[in-house]
Amino acid sequence: SKTTHAIPFYNILWAELSEFEISIRYAKPSGTNVVRVSTINYPIEKPYHPRAIAWLEHLLDRAYGESQRKKRIKLLVNPFGGQGRAQKWYLRDIEPILAAARCDVDLQKTQYQGHAVEIAEKLDVDAFDVVAACSGDGLPHEVFNGLGKKPDARRALRRIAVVQLPCGTGNAMSWNLNGTESPSLAALAIVKGIKTPLDLISITQGDRRTLSFLSQAVGIIAEADLGTEHLRWLGNVRFTYGVLGHLLRKTVWPCDLAVKVEVPTKAEVRDHYRRALNDRSLPDNHRDGPSAQEAANLPELRYGTINDDLPSDWTLVPYPQLGNFWCGNMAFMAARNMPFAGALPNDGCMDLVTINGDISRLKAISCIAGVETGKFFDMSHVNYRKVSGYRIIPRNQKDGYISIDGERVPFEPFQAEVHRGLGTVLSKSGHVYEAPGVVAKKGEVGS
Repeated sequence: SKTTHAIPFYNILWAELSEFEISIRYAKPSGTNVVRVSTINYPIEKPYHPRAIAWLEHLLDRAYGESQRKKRIKLLVNPFGGQGRAQKWYLRDIEPILAAARCDVDLQKTQYQGHAVEIAEKLDVDAFDVVAACSGDGLPHEVFNGLGKKPDARRALRRIAVVQLPCGTGNAMSWNLNGTESPSLAALAIVKGIKTPLDLISITQGDRRTLSFLSQAVGIIAEADLGTEHLRWLGNVRFTYGVLGHLLRKTVWPCDLAVKVEVPTKAEVRDHYRRALNDRSLPDNHRDGPSAQEAANLPELRYGTINDDLPSDWTLVPYPQLGNFWCGNMAFMAARNMPFAGALPNDGCMDLVTINGDISRLKAISCIAGVETGKFFDMSHVNYRKVSGYRIIPRNQKDGYISIDGERVPFEPFQAEVHRGLGTVLSKSGHVYEAPGVVAKKGEVGS
C-alpha cells in the first residue's frame, strides 16, 4: 500500500533530483522541542526529469518563501557557552540541519571575551549573509559592536544578519526571533529566517560608545543578574533568588533620569503596537542601497553624548526611590520572562519600565509572577513608556551594577539613543517578535 507523508513546507530543508530519484530532506520532529534530519526518496524515470525539476523548484519556492536559500554563514562557537556544552549541541543538533539545507558554513571558535568583536570587525561582509553565534546573548552583543567598528559600519550592519543559535544560559535573542531555546528548532528557524531590520541603541558612557541590541538595566534587575554570577550553576533560578533578596529588603537605587518620550501611556502603546502589526513597510535605510555617506561610520548622535549638555526638550528628574530601571529592545529577556510586551523590532523606540522601590513587598513579588504570566504590562505600579533616548545618573552610591545586554559596565552615568533599523537579524515573521504582544482593549483610548 502507498504511504503518505504529511510534511509542513516550513520543515523542508532541501530537495533535489539525481539520475534515478528525487530526494527530499526535512526536519522531522523527534521528541519534545527537537527536530532531526530525515530523508524521503522517490524513484523517477528519466523521461519525467523536466517535470520533476519544475516541481522541485516550485516545492523549494513554497518551502522558503521570502527566506534566502543556501545561506552563507560565519558561525561562531563559544566553547564555554552552556557550561561547556555549546560545541556538543552544535555537532548534534545544529550542524546536520544547516548541512541538509545546503548552507555554506565557516566555523570559528571564540577564544576569549571580546574575540567576537575582533572577528566581526575584520569580517568580509560580502563573503557572508549571516553571522550566527552558538552562545548566550553575550556573543551577539560582541558581533554587533564589531560590525559597528568597521569603516562602513552602516553597510555592514545592514548587510549581515546577526542571529543566535541558543547554546548559553541566557538565550533571549533566540526566544524573541526563533520562538525557542531548542538548538535544533532554532537552526531550522534560521534556515527559514526572513531578513528583518532591528533597532540598535547607542550607549555613551565616559568617552566610550557601544551598541546595545537587547536591554539596559539599573537597579534590581541588574543587581539580580550580574550580582549572582557566582550562582550560574543554579540556572535561571539564580535570577529569581537575587530579585527576591532585594525585594524583601526594599532596596532602592536613587538616580536622576531624563527621557525623550515618544509614546507616553499604556493605551497608546497598545495602539502603536496594533498599527505596527498591519504595517510591514521597511525603515528608510533598508529600502534602497545605502549611499556612500549612509554606508560610512555609525549614525551621528541626535541627542549628543553623556558628556554634552542635556537636550533642551529633556528635563532631568530626581528619582530618590527608584527600585528598577529597565529598558528593552526585545520582548523576552529569558524563557517565560516577557517584561517588554509592547516591544517591536524596528519601530524606532525603546520600551522603558520604571518601578519605585518603596512599593509593598506583595506588589513587588507580584511583578515576578506578572512577567511570567503576561500580566506585568497591565500592573498599575509598572510605569511603561516608549522612548527614543534617555540619560540616567546614579546618585548616593559609590558602586553597583549596570547591565547592557547582560554585560557589566562601569557604575557611572550613561546616555542611550535608538537608531531605527540600524541592524539586521533573521526572524520567523519578518516584522514582529515571537511574543503575544499588546493590543488595544475594547473601549480604551490613548490617554
